[in-house]
Amino acid sequence: MPTPRPLRPSAPTRSRRRRAAVVVAGVPLFVATACAAPAVPVTVAPHATDPVCAEVVLATPDSLGEGLDRLDTTSQATTAWGEPTAAVVLRCGVEPLGPTTERCVTVETADGTAVDWVVVADDPQDEAGSDWTFTTYGRVPAVEVRVPAAVASARSTSFVDALGPAVSLATAERSCVGLDAF
Repeated sequence: MPTPRPLRPSAPTRSRRRRAAVVVAGVPLFVATACAAPAVPVTVAPHATDPVCAEVVLATPDSLGEGLDRLDTTSQATTAWGEPTAAVVLRCGVEPLGPTTERCVTVETADGTAVDWVVVADDPQDEAGSDWTFTTYGRVPAVEVRVPAAVASARSTSFVDALGPAVSLATAERSCVGLDAF
């Protein structure tokens, strides 16, 4: 007596099942990617591989205030907050500043953390409509925070104090002379 063959669905039934499995498997992927905000493109800093940069970025706050929530970025040792098209961007591992005549301020936080920042408007002729760059002074590795004009014109940049505890993880080797309080 011949051995009975197991019943197998016809080819059209198998192909319908495969299509259904592909469609069902693809739904979660579509849902997950449809809700994700695009990553903010950021140029990696020259010293981004310094291990302290990982500590600095991991210690930054999830929010810099209302409407400035953390965003994903495309580069190591960076983070951003706000809207992807006008984000406040932090880059760790930028070239440390040498002596400068640019405005240098000390930003103190409630916990006693103090960080010296060199503050530069990208367009000194139009400070109200300019992007701003805050670069740590005397810290290695150096940290840069870029604040777009859209953010600077809509709110105070005093949120920089929220970065003090994270940025202070970089060693202070020098401080500004003739400091302004911020």
